[in-house]
Amino acid sequence: MMSALQDAPVTPPAGFELDMVSGLQRYALRHRELTFTSVFQPIFSLAHLRAVGYEGLLRAHDAFDCPVPPLDVFGEASRQGELHHVDRLAMTLHLENFKMLGAEREWLFLNVHAGALTESYHAAAFAASLSRLALPPRRIVLEIHEDRIHDFERIAEEARRFRELGFLIALDDFGAGDSNLERVWQLDPDIVKIDRMMLSHAAHRTPAAAILPGFVALLHEAGKLVLIEGVETEHEAQLAFASDADFVQGFYFGRPAAGPADSGYAAARIGELAAHHRSETESRERRRAARLAPYLRAFARAGERIAAGEPLEEVCWNFLALDHAARCFLLDSEGRQAGRNIVLRADRPGQEARFMPVADAEGANWMRRPYFRAAMEMPDRVHATKPYLSINEALPCVTISLAIRVGERLCVLCGDIDWIEDEASME
Repeated sequence: MMSALQDAPVTPPAGFELDMVSGLQRYALRHRELTFTSVFQPIFSLAHLRAVGYEGLLRAHDAFDCPVPPLDVFGEASRQGELHHVDRLAMTLHLENFKMLGAEREWLFLNVHAGALTESYHAAAFAASLSRLALPPRRIVLEIHEDRIHDFERIAEEARRFRELGFLIALDDFGAGDSNLERVWQLDPDIVKIDRMMLSHAAHRTPAAAILPGFVALLHEAGKLVLIEGVETEHEAQLAFASDADFVQGFYFGRPAAGPADSGYAAARIGELAAHHRSETESRERRRAARLAPYLRAFARAGERIAAGEPLEEVCWNFLALDHAARCFLLDSEGRQAGRNIVLRADRPGQEARFMPVADAEGANWMRRPYFRAAMEMPDRVHATKPYLSINEALPCVTISLAIRVGERLCVLCGDIDWIEDEASME
């Protein structure tokens, strides 16, 4: 395959003819009773406020100029045993029209049928088109759809070879069907395209909305850039922006077209998202600070009393009397809990009953927790975590912590607050 890419003959495409659409010149070609041409859907970087790539999409019309869905085109090609041939025609067409697009630095995203990667003739035709059009491999992103792959290990090996030649690899429609993270490790793509279905779930379900940023963060930790596709509404665009995705694609930013993206339009929309995100973040922080204020005051007073030598059982009552205060506990300088949790609310034992194996925390080590590390790094200052999942009842929780000296010992006083879902959504 590698030698085919390097030594492929340079020949012009046969059967291509120029076509005018909306005043733009592009190539079209005939296959049986169909006419094929290309449109390009722009892919935008939320940081750069501009298009950084275009996905080539096939458009087909029959003899009566009626549109034929691409799925039908490839379905019929598969039945006729022409799948690789039609895939090759579409790829060549997209390359020719991408060159006509006049994009000088953007990527071209190409959907690739998995079997085509391993076919030498297909690779040779691909190389010939790239050579003729003077398009270096670094300008091409090969999109691989995991649901269409039967021999994933073989395709992963071919993808690795294409990457060595300079191409980028994208895993397409991730999060749909039977997607799993093992595919990410196997294929090792440069870009992961998150399927619209995951975004749609996030737009309609609060728990899914909370998961999306974590999922993006996980892919970032794995060294993958993240593209969220299918962004169609303002709310979905806001979710994609807040999730820290790198790239977005969808009708909200730009529809497939024969010509280049409207950069001004997209930049304005992304700018509006940034302003909205900043406003929402500032408002959320103000609400969070106002909600935490009484807990922080009560907790600071409890710290003063602990430092004066009063026992933990006596100093936490003002804090625990506040709505949603869950428990107080004390850690030593190594993060080990000294004594049991101090609980006031009568309903607390009932809530903890299902998690009885972890209810007794005496001797537990919480050194890995952010609240312990923050307190030890900056003693004599009250700290509050972001909401996280408490091990005590598997519920959202915020922990307040304060490192104080009790005699010669440095201890960390901690207090948990139930961060109930409906209130958390209002922070």
